[in-house]
Formats: sequence, C-alpha cells, structure tokens
Amino acid sequence: MAARSKARKRAVDVLFEAEQRDVAPLTMLADRIASPGTEAALPQYACELIEGYDAHAARIDEVLETYSNGWTLDRMPAVDRAILRLATWEIVFNDDVPDAVAIDEAVELASALSTDESPSFVNGLLARIMELKPTLLG
Repeated sequence: MAARSKARKRAVDVLFEAEQRDVAPLTMLADRIASPGTEAALPQYACELIEGYDAHAARIDEVLETYSNGWTLDRMPAVDRAILRLATWEIVFNDDVPDAVAIDEAVELASALSTDESPSFVNGLLARIMELKPTLLG
C-alpha cells in the first residue's frame, strides 16, 4: 500500500474515532500524535487531511448534504462520512492531489471498510462534487 493510501486510511480511522467518541477531530488527532498506542506514528499527510477537513468542516458537510440525493449525513454509515469528508477536502481544497486519485482512493477505502453499496455511493457523490468543484469554491 502506498504511503498516501496508508495516510488516508489512518486519517479515516482518526476521524471515525473522533465522531464515535464525540470528540473534536483535532483533539483526537492530538491524542493520537501524543500516544499512538500500538500503531506507528501518524503520517504527516494523515495530519494534513484531518486538519484540512477540520478547517473547512461546515462547508464540506454542507456540500455532502446538498449533493447526496436524499441522504442526510446522519443516515450515512459513519465510516462513509469519514471517507467522504476527507475525499471532499482533497477534491475541493487540495490542489496537490488529482481529483480522480482522491475519488479512486476513497472508493478503495469504502470497498475495504464499509458496506457493499458504499463504493458506488462514494464514487457517485464524489464524481458529482468533482464536476461541481468550480462552483463550490466561490
């Protein structure tokens, strides 16, 4: 698994855990940096992903809610929410990653971590966000 793929997986884990524990993402990130437990230290890109999502959380959640065709964020599986939040940050706010790569990585994570329907849902929603990206930055 490539370094950025591992970083994305670790970022999803931290974001998921923060939500499950009802803790702010940056608080959970600080906890994981301070005490990684049995895991290796968090990759820098995982930190960048979490910090990026946190800086734009309200806008990202609004975009996801608006374009998810009848699905509220609360209705989505928690792991899908974490994957979608990080991938949306990569697509909309991070010019260092090609949009198609962000989508492919998110679909891979959904395939590995979530329901059978999740990969196609994640792919469709992120493709729509990529298509609308120029209008989302305003």
